[in-house]
Amino acid sequence: MASTRLDSIDRKILAELQSDGRMTNVELAKRVGISAPPCLRRVRTLEESGYIKGYHADVDAHELGFEVQVFANVGLASQAEVDLSAFENLCRAWPLVRECHMLNGEVDFILKCVAPDLSSFQSFLTGELLTTANVASVKTSLVIRQAKDAPGVPFEVLEERLRKQA
Repeated sequence: MASTRLDSIDRKILAELQSDGRMTNVELAKRVGISAPPCLRRVRTLEESGYIKGYHADVDAHELGFEVQVFANVGLASQAEVDLSAFENLCRAWPLVRECHMLNGEVDFILKCVAPDLSSFQSFLTGELLTTANVASVKTSLVIRQAKDAPGVPFEVLEERLRKQA
């Protein structure tokens, strides 16, 4: 299913599940205006097509004692594909790295790291990240507070674009 082939019901299903992935199929069907059996078929098709990658709980890091969130801008000495892939594989293995994005511009990667305390992050930084082969520079920014954390995509923007195209 290409994104242009998603109909308004598919988009409503995605928007509702993005907002609350725990609702029952019956509730979802009610919210999008169809009966439960076709709703379930559509959800399964969206899952199989890769539009829905999974379901998870939105865990409160602070409640679990993870008080430190840091963004690390990483510059590599070499941007050869083999070196980029090697760094990405390391990031997948580091538990404190929760997100890793390759960028275009002054830095090669930005990492979102979560740690229980500053000394835990510092140990990761000095013992692992800075000592990694091919890492040329690391600049970190400690998060003071979070103003917004919206999951997924803004479906209202998608719907507006589709209205303008029609």
